[in-house]
Amino acid sequence: MKHKRMSGGYSLVLTLVCGAGLLAGCQSTPESRIAKKEAVFSSWSAQTQAKIRAGQVEVGFTQQQVELAKGKPDRVGRRTTATGEQVEWVYLWDNSGFGFGLGLGAGSGGFGGGAGVSTGGGEPGVKMRVVFTAGLVSAVESFSR
Repeated sequence: MKHKRMSGGYSLVLTLVCGAGLLAGCQSTPESRIAKKEAVFSSWSAQTQAKIRAGQVEVGFTQQQVELAKGKPDRVGRRTTATGEQVEWVYLWDNSGFGFGLGLGAGSGGFGGGAGVSTGGGEPGVKMRVVFTAGLVSAVESFSR
């Protein structure tokens, strides 16, 4: 039995598409985080559960509730004020991306092609700041792009 061999161009495209699918599957979601903490999640009120499922944070949430809603922070800071210590969680815009391009060209006596891959980049900006005082959310700041 003869097997057809996949041409180089098709195998490259297939590899790139599969890689993009794997990268997209690595994202953490509120549902995936909730599944790991189902027992504690089910002990909270229906209103709190709905906000966490929607990825929302509100004043009075615990650190655990914020982590289920938003995931682990990108940065953690601490500040001391006249009223005590505060902890600040910072979430950044995700500037990652994945793209690829294919090109073909022909000229006298020749024909060629190429492929390129990009994985994003750039400096991320602040998306959200969550301030905790005595272990509970005391302020939430959200920023648009």
